[in-house]
Amino acid sequence: MSHTSTAFLKKQAMEQTLGSPKLFPKGRRTFNLKFNNEYSDSIENIDLEEDDDDPYKKSQNSVRRLMTVITFVCVSLVLLMVYTATDLFSNSSFGIGSFFHSHLGLYYPTFDPDSTYETSYYDLKDFVGSPNGWQYNERIIFCVPLRDAAPHLPMFFGHMKNMTYPHNLIDLAFLVSDSSDDTMGVLVSHLEEIQNDPDQEFHFGQIEIYEKDFGQAIGQGFSDRHGFEAQGSRRKLMARARNWLSSVAIKPYHSWVYWRDVDVETIPTTIIEDLMHHDKDVIVPNVWRPLPEWLGNQQPYDLNSWQESDGGLQLASTLDEDAVIVEGYVEYATWRPHLAYLRDPYGDPETEMVLDGIGGVSILSKAKVFKSGAHFPAFSFEKHAETEAFERFLMMVLKTLKKIGNLKNQEY
Repeated sequence: MSHTSTAFLKKQAMEQTLGSPKLFPKGRRTFNLKFNNEYSDSIENIDLEEDDDDPYKKSQNSVRRLMTVITFVCVSLVLLMVYTATDLFSNSSFGIGSFFHSHLGLYYPTFDPDSTYETSYYDLKDFVGSPNGWQYNERIIFCVPLRDAAPHLPMFFGHMKNMTYPHNLIDLAFLVSDSSDDTMGVLVSHLEEIQNDPDQEFHFGQIEIYEKDFGQAIGQGFSDRHGFEAQGSRRKLMARARNWLSSVAIKPYHSWVYWRDVDVETIPTTIIEDLMHHDKDVIVPNVWRPLPEWLGNQQPYDLNSWQESDGGLQLASTLDEDAVIVEGYVEYATWRPHLAYLRDPYGDPETEMVLDGIGGVSILSKAKVFKSGAHFPAFSFEKHAETEAFERFLMMVLKTLKKIGNLKNQEY
């Protein structure tokens, strides 16, 4: 049989299956069957010629297209969900959560089951602080606010290196703010030097450096820092800096918090142990200022550590709500007993004095004080701010906690 007759028979068979092209009504659909006559019995293709004027055809095509789109979307979503649910990729950047995060701005936290070993558990009763913390490996967070402190850092790190409390139990937290000099560069240089010392006993624990400006415009010169007009706003900004640093630096495993000014010239190497063994929630040392011999060698410096007096209470009652009383200025005569003036160079160094206000040169506090909610008021609290208001605020916190404890005892 010839190839021509074979093609003719196939055409007849196709017409019997699909129907004769002539039987379709006008405007519906016609088929042009093209055959490969070059020594082949197969159908090459089928071309559809459509009449675009048929409304029935248009509606059918629209429905088909819509169904095709819906089917494609459904299948894609199913595949995406299956892909996300499987463990083919442990990376959380894949899947539906990542899609919504990238396209809709939504965040869905993901957890890697293989990282659960990194979870830490702390019983805060184990970090309350004891008189001999160095014997129980109690960690201290050493907090140091810095501003234009580059000239003082060499002396500061000289004192740090000589501290007798185990350095590996001391974590360091620095806050550099509103500095116009190279405080950050000098700080990093000294930290690298001490942490790379061949003697590992000099190495400190975890070190954190924070940088945040608070808009402090008052200079760091002696007259600028201690001018009466600047004291109120300066104390409030300093309180903000201290609060910011304590909020990010104190960890659950810290038992003690120690604050130190960077410009302290002389200080005992055992200062932390000396203060710690008193076992107080908050304690400060007496601070004097060195002077030339012809001026008496030294003078009381930190007048912010004091006991309340009737004169102080009377003065506070006459001031505006936002006023801040600062000690050592004739403008605010409080007649308060100051720790610095009660110092006896030949007396017992273990003598304690109950204070209503404290200075910020050197403060040792149990970490539970801050964990309980105490902070340095950055506003006028009972007509004081920062460290001088800290002690008053702490008294209020402790009284509140004691009342809550009494309520619990009565309840149970």
